[in-house]
Amino acid sequence: MKRLIDSPKFVQWAAPALVGAVLLTVWELTCWYFQVREFLIPRPSVIAQTLVQDFGMLVTSLWVTLKITLAAFVLATVIGSLIAFLFVQSRWIELSLFPYAVLLQVTPIAAIAPLIIIWIKDTMVALTVCATIIAIFPVIANTTLGLRSVNPGLASLFRMQRATRLQTLVRLRIPSALPYWFAGLRIASGLSLIGAVVSEFVAGTGGQGAGLAYQILQAGFQINIPRLFAALLLISVAGIALFAAMSVAGKVAIGDWHDSESQTES
Repeated sequence: MKRLIDSPKFVQWAAPALVGAVLLTVWELTCWYFQVREFLIPRPSVIAQTLVQDFGMLVTSLWVTLKITLAAFVLATVIGSLIAFLFVQSRWIELSLFPYAVLLQVTPIAAIAPLIIIWIKDTMVALTVCATIIAIFPVIANTTLGLRSVNPGLASLFRMQRATRLQTLVRLRIPSALPYWFAGLRIASGLSLIGAVVSEFVAGTGGQGAGLAYQILQAGFQINIPRLFAALLLISVAGIALFAAMSVAGKVAIGDWHDSESQTES
């Protein structure tokens, strides 16, 4: 039993679960003891009951949001990686174009989303573009840093062996950049979901093809706070699932050869 408790995997999963259970219990008992109204802060049990009652509607809306999220994530990954490969070809290219990538990152999406929605007639495509803009910068920044962070000794060895630029890129730079690339993907996966939800808020899309943002707005207008919390719960679960998927993909692709993925016991 002691070995099980002290094992890293048990601590990794049991500790957050225990903290979550304690917080939910405190939340439930506090709302019950002080008789907090549901339109202010609903109890976790009420949120769970609402989630079961409205599960079909909420999951349908979640799928709409996830389609935008996944499309934006794929676009951000492909475009961001290609831009990073372009940056490492020349310092002049990186110094000339990187400030515009930063400018794109710091520009509030709520300010430019209405323009994108006007320019692009297809609402789903417009929402995907908005979410892509939010998610692309971590891929560009992390991949560029990874491609630049090459062991100097290995780089000298490749030059001594007269390796071509393509051989150096494929056999040295890309493997060295993988931990950074997957770190960027973990961030971009969450930002894609945030971008999808924020874009839906700005667009104000409704009807049967609406995402979870519309359900949150409707719940707020109707003072249906338990449904609002249930929608937020689904968004949180989806974000955690995306992050976990990227973490697993990184462990599978990298293995134990890099310190960022090696499992060491203290």
